[in-house]
Amino acid sequence: MRQDLIRELTERAEAEGLLDVAYSTVDSPLGQLLVAATPKGLVRVVFPTEDHDRVLDELAQRVSPRMLEAPAKLDEVRRELDEYFEGRRTRFDVKLDWVLTGKGFRHEVLRNTARIPYGRTSTYMEMATKAGNRKAYRAAGNALGSNPIPLIVPCHRVLATGGGLGGYGGGLAVKERLLHLEGAR
Repeated sequence: MRQDLIRELTERAEAEGLLDVAYSTVDSPLGQLLVAATPKGLVRVVFPTEDHDRVLDELAQRVSPRMLEAPAKLDEVRRELDEYFEGRRTRFDVKLDWVLTGKGFRHEVLRNTARIPYGRTSTYMEMATKAGNRKAYRAAGNALGSNPIPLIVPCHRVLATGGGLGGYGGGLAVKERLLHLEGAR
């Protein structure tokens, strides 16, 4: 009954142009992820270690307050994440909404990070160079640290120049686990 009501409300909100952000949770080997999408595409992936309510508040402020929990709108995202964690997907096909990546250097770092192939790694310096400023490798690290679409935009594939892990929003153990899953370490 509850699912029917949610589906009906979601359909009505969408039909009336009132649904700007759909969100849902995804069970994963890392814990429960929060995912959110706009009509343009996936806009946010949130790790279990982050405060999901705070992120939803942030989305309401930065994207739109017209949000609704709508699991069916995120079925494709959930399916692709499941396949990735099962080792059956090496490339994500979901459309992305880059609105939270900003403009300029940060945006370029994240766009280039999205192109790093499965099972491969790059460095902060290489990402800075591709984004147009070789010397800005620390800024590239900051851009990656605030990646709103981790896993899909694979910032876990970016390492320190010496091969060290560097940092990771989901924690270094998660970064190591993802690289191991992909056969990159």
